[in-house]
Amino acid sequence: MRTFGTRFAARMARPTGALELMADLGTAMARGGEADIRMLGGGNPARIAPVEAVYRRRLEEIAADPVQFGRFIAGYSAPEGDLGFREAVALSLCNEFGWPLTAGNVGLTSGSQSAFFFLFNLFAGERTDGGHSRILLPLAPEYIGYADVGLTPGMLLARPAAIRELDDGYFKYFVDFDRLDVPDDIGALCVSRPTNPSGNVLTIEELQRLDALARARRVPFIVDAAYGLPFPGIQHEHLDSLWNPNVVLCLSLSKLGLPAARTGIIVADESIIEALTAFNATAALAPPSTGPVIVEPLLRSGELTRLCRNHLRPHYLAQSAAAVQALRAACAGLPLRIHRPEGAFFLWLWFPGLPISSDELYRRLKQRDVLVLSGHHFFPGVEQDDPHQHECLRLSYAQPPESVRAGIAILAEEVRRAYEGG
Repeated sequence: MRTFGTRFAARMARPTGALELMADLGTAMARGGEADIRMLGGGNPARIAPVEAVYRRRLEEIAADPVQFGRFIAGYSAPEGDLGFREAVALSLCNEFGWPLTAGNVGLTSGSQSAFFFLFNLFAGERTDGGHSRILLPLAPEYIGYADVGLTPGMLLARPAAIRELDDGYFKYFVDFDRLDVPDDIGALCVSRPTNPSGNVLTIEELQRLDALARARRVPFIVDAAYGLPFPGIQHEHLDSLWNPNVVLCLSLSKLGLPAARTGIIVADESIIEALTAFNATAALAPPSTGPVIVEPLLRSGELTRLCRNHLRPHYLAQSAAAVQALRAACAGLPLRIHRPEGAFFLWLWFPGLPISSDELYRRLKQRDVLVLSGHHFFPGVEQDDPHQHECLRLSYAQPPESVRAGIAILAEEVRRAYEGG
C-alpha cells in the first residue's frame, strides 16, 4: 500500500469517524440499502414522496427551459456561488427574520463539510505570527464532522454539557455557563442547532450569551443550522434564529432531501464571504449550481417554506415519536435514557453503566447488519475522558419505519446481552 510523507496526508488520509460513517453508508447502498441493512447511523435524509414530487417537477421545468438548463449543467457559477440563488437566500432571510442581508452576505460551498473545512481553517490553526488558535465547542457532544477538518492537530477545544435528567425517561444537555471559559487562543466559537447528535435546540437566550462571549473575545460565533431554520426547519422547539455581523450562519440543502446536490450555504459578514470566494476559486473553481437552480424559485415563491412546514417537519416529528415508542417497548427493563428530541432526525441514547463500550456495541450491531454511530466520536476536543462518552449511541430514524423498528429490536437484544454479561 502506498504511503505519503506529507503532514497533510498524515492528517487528512487517516481513519476518522466521518470516514467510518460514510464508508458504512456507501457499503450499505452498494448492497441494496435498507432492504438488506438497517441504516440507523448515517445522516441521509428521508425520502418523502410529496417533497420529491416537487423536485421531480423542477427537473422537468429545468430540462424544458434552455436558460435554466444552461445554469443547471452547462456553465460554471461565480466562485461565491450562483447569484440568483444567493439573492433569493438573502431576501428570504430578510423577509422572515428582518436581517439586513444582501447577496454579498451569502456564499456557497460544495456541501456543509466543505464549509466547515474552510471556516475552521480560516479562524483557527497556525497563525502568521507563529502562534496557534483553536475552535471552542461550548456544548459536547457535538457533530462528528467537526473533529477532523482542521489542518493542524488539536484545533478543537470542547466543554462537556451539563446533564439534567427528566422525569419521563428523557434527559437534556445544557451549556454549562458557570464553567464555560473562553481561553485567549480561541479563534471562534461553534455550535450546531439543532445539535447533531443529540437533537438539542439551544434557546435564543443561550445563543445570545454565547455570541456575547465571542464578541468579548473579538472572535466569530459559528451557528450550524443544517437541520434547522429557515430550511429544512426540522426544529420542533424555539422557532427563532440569530444573525448579526459577528455570527456565521451555516445552512444546507442536504436535509431538504437533496444531499447529492452538495450545497452548503454560509451567511456572514461580507469580508468572510470574500475570503470564501477566494478559497472556492483556488480549491474548486466554483461550487455546484444544480441545487441552487432547483431550489431558487421554490424559495422565492414560498413553496419551500410550505414544504418544510407541511411535510418535512411533520414527517420527522411523527418518525421521532414512533421511534421513541419502539425503543421504550424494546428496551423495557433496561436503564435507557433518551435525550429529549427537539429537532434534527436523530435519537441520542444513553445507557448508564453500559458494560461494554459504545464502540464495541456498534461493532456487534454492524455484525447483525444494523448501522448506528458510537457516541465516543461526538466528543472531539474534550480534554478529559468520561464514562458518559462511551455509554451513548446516535440513532437515525429517517429510514422507513419498518427498517427503524427492526433495527431497534436488534439493538435492544444486543444491549440486553451486554448488561447480562454476554
